[in-house]
Amino acid sequence: MQLNSVDALSQELMNESEATRRLFARIPEDKLAWTPHPKSMTLGQLALHVAGLPRAIPDLLDELNREAPNVPRPQPSSVEEILYTLDDGLAFAKRKFAEWGDDGMNATWTLTFKGRTVFTMPRAAAVRTILLNHTYHHRGMLMVYLRLLDVPLPSVYGPTADESPFG
Repeated sequence: MQLNSVDALSQELMNESEATRRLFARIPEDKLAWTPHPKSMTLGQLALHVAGLPRAIPDLLDELNREAPNVPRPQPSSVEEILYTLDDGLAFAKRKFAEWGDDGMNATWTLTFKGRTVFTMPRAAAVRTILLNHTYHHRGMLMVYLRLLDVPLPSVYGPTADESPFG
């Protein structure tokens, strides 16, 4: 069975969110303000950023010509807030993808910065790059943060030193 772009991207987002959720469940509540370096986001800021992408990126992509936003880095007060943000964003992304449909996914989307074009691509490519790949990048960073805190890492794509999906 061949999936259309809306279904394929929605399915990938939902499948990947399970690994993200397993990672969030390992975050020590008392370490949300921890940071590995002065230039780094805190553990909580990084997790909330990852959790917020499924809402922020479809919102950014909704208009076909957008100026690059200033991305805030709020500090969450709990892991529950992070999980709520993820769930809210996933529901929003699924609604937006369905609203756009395949025609909307194929529409050309442009990001500008101070009026200068940064890039132009089909909206589906922007979903892949700015939402999905961006999430995977920051999720990897989150795994490093947790490893530095000696938190056992869940399986994402295969075994970690702490857990194996193969038993």
